[in-house]
Amino acid sequence: MLPKLAQLFGISVDELVGMEDKPAKRGPVPKLLRQVEQVTLLPKAKQKFVSEMLETVIQQASH
Repeated sequence: MLPKLAQLFGISVDELVGMEDKPAKRGPVPKLLRQVEQVTLLPKAKQKFVSEMLETVIQQASH
């Protein structure tokens, strides 16, 4: 799931999980990014559910 989320945000998996230092951006953390961080703390089954929902929405938006 993490590679898909990283691709969605255009960042590396390391950046997504906070392993790679990146210059801090000014202003508040976008709501969607905060939500993704919270999803990574969920049990694997719930992460999969969220990932599948995101995938469905992305596929529908690209048509």
